[in-house]
Amino acid sequence: MTLDAKIPQGPLAEKWSKHKFDLKLVNPANKRKYDIIVVGTGLAGASAAATLGELGYNVKAYCFQDSPRRAHSIAAQGGINAAKNYQNDGDSVFRLFYDTIKGGDYRAREANVYRLAEVSVNIIDQCVAQGVPFAREYGGLLDNRSFGGSQVSRTFYARGQTGQQLLLGAYSALNRQIHAGKVKMYTRHEMLDVVTIDGHAKGIVTRNMLTGAIDTHAAHAVLLCTGGYSNVFYLSTNAIGSNVTAAWRAHKRGALFANPCYTQIHPTCIPVTGDHQSKLTLMSESLRNDGRVWAPKTAAIAEQLRKGTLKADQVKEDDRDYFLERKYPAFGNLVPRDVASRNAKEMVEEGKGVGGSGFAVFLDFADAIKRLGEETVAAKYGNLFDMYYQITNENPYKQPMRIYPAVHYTMGGLWVDYNLSTTIPGLYALGECNFSDHGANRLGASALMQGLSDGYFVIPYTLGDYLAKIGPKKVDTSHPAFEQTKQDVIAHVNKLLALKGNKTVNEYHRELGHIIWEYCGMARTDAGLRKAKGLIQALKADFWKNAIVTGENEEVNASLERAGRVADFIELGELMIDDALMRKESCGGHFRVESQTADGEALRDDENFAFVAAWEFKGENQPEELHKEPLTFEAVHLSQRNYA
Repeated sequence: MTLDAKIPQGPLAEKWSKHKFDLKLVNPANKRKYDIIVVGTGLAGASAAATLGELGYNVKAYCFQDSPRRAHSIAAQGGINAAKNYQNDGDSVFRLFYDTIKGGDYRAREANVYRLAEVSVNIIDQCVAQGVPFAREYGGLLDNRSFGGSQVSRTFYARGQTGQQLLLGAYSALNRQIHAGKVKMYTRHEMLDVVTIDGHAKGIVTRNMLTGAIDTHAAHAVLLCTGGYSNVFYLSTNAIGSNVTAAWRAHKRGALFANPCYTQIHPTCIPVTGDHQSKLTLMSESLRNDGRVWAPKTAAIAEQLRKGTLKADQVKEDDRDYFLERKYPAFGNLVPRDVASRNAKEMVEEGKGVGGSGFAVFLDFADAIKRLGEETVAAKYGNLFDMYYQITNENPYKQPMRIYPAVHYTMGGLWVDYNLSTTIPGLYALGECNFSDHGANRLGASALMQGLSDGYFVIPYTLGDYLAKIGPKKVDTSHPAFEQTKQDVIAHVNKLLALKGNKTVNEYHRELGHIIWEYCGMARTDAGLRKAKGLIQALKADFWKNAIVTGENEEVNASLERAGRVADFIELGELMIDDALMRKESCGGHFRVESQTADGEALRDDENFAFVAAWEFKGENQPEELHKEPLTFEAVHLSQRNYA
């Protein structure tokens, strides 16, 4: 299989404009002859469904929550990037493009990233028009703050609730189209398979999570907007329901899965407290604007802090190591997430970790409060401080926060070309569900940017080109492919329901998470990855032998839902290990211990690994086949990342 990314010819800055002109159009009268399925209603899905409905297409949107408002996009805190240069501090479309390419450690397509930076300026105007209450300066102008991997202030925000406010904006646009009859909303429906006819995606199979009814739905094209797979680690900052099932079932129908080992560890999360936890809580990267990250200079002081014989505010200034400021003076505490996370891990491994478990460093606001005043700090971060207090019973105004890295985002996903099309014609992947824009490490405040870029400004153009080529011939569920796929889903559901062992699905999920975190987390070795592969294969065999799934299909059955998702996570976990084993270099969030600089930074191997790794499913329990999309760089020069 040859991967054609369909990158337009011409200068980088003109590619998207020229491409939009070259794409075929569907005239307004014909748009109502086409049916579109959108799976997932977070920022990418809600914006795509609303925009396509506004254009005149007939849209059917699906989510497993009871409302689109419950999509995990709502949890995003810190902000959304855009190259507006309102601060007049040297920002530009090209600088945002460059920061994103460099932040991703030169493992993303130039053309896709430049388009993202170019479109970013339109996103803010769109959201302001919808009434999104971005923070404003005293004079009424939109405010900005800084995020990691950048030396300019380009992040627009709504306190610590940016994702929620952006989703409400997209949700209002979606509701307008639902009311107009252009979007039909299916809540509490989980997609369990893709229907293909003659190699093209023509519909999906869903399970009604209230009744258990398994139904087929037809359309001219299917858009997957189902988010990432961080929950493969069991503990992550993602919502409990976030899963890989829709993307994974599409993968098993022929959509290639790209760079699955590229996962992001966020440096500022509330530390793990024990096995009783089912998820972790993010503390926004925006806190690193004013908070200073530090650890004790000696293991002896750290031991006192862990035992409680010394309090953080009693540690003398000379006994504190502001390690990010020391090692990276040009960026300080606002280095990219992978860099900050590895340095926190390094402090802990040197015995300088704090908190009861020893797996934490400090994020201190004492200097900011002294400089700005508590009222100003509260105005910026009050809801985040309150969240921290509610969870830890510690007052961050009076003592430093304890933070430690946790899984937050996945840069891998379904392979897509420049048009966001997967390798199955008619099947598109938007937002975190695809792999396209962030390389091996995503910069903070860029996830919201990508989701809304794909939904509002990219897919309305590129989808029209595909629809114009296939024509409006009606697609309906009477085709034999729909019944066959439905029977495949029913068989899989029955296979899960037949599991009557003695071990809960949750136990398997936790074990899988431990394996992935230990061997394919912040640091990876050849020996560790090979061990992990064997452990996951054994776990999979044991799952299908000893797991227990209770209840029946024809009812609300959380046990069945989780079993299907965990079974998919186990299979994905093995592919992540294969991908990490294959990529014998370090880049961004993928850190192979064998490939690092003398200073302990990620060391790329551009000669052998400057490519996108796209994996093809070859059958149950068969090795997947690797396909490579070479990455070429014309506008930026490949170099070792340096944030010092």
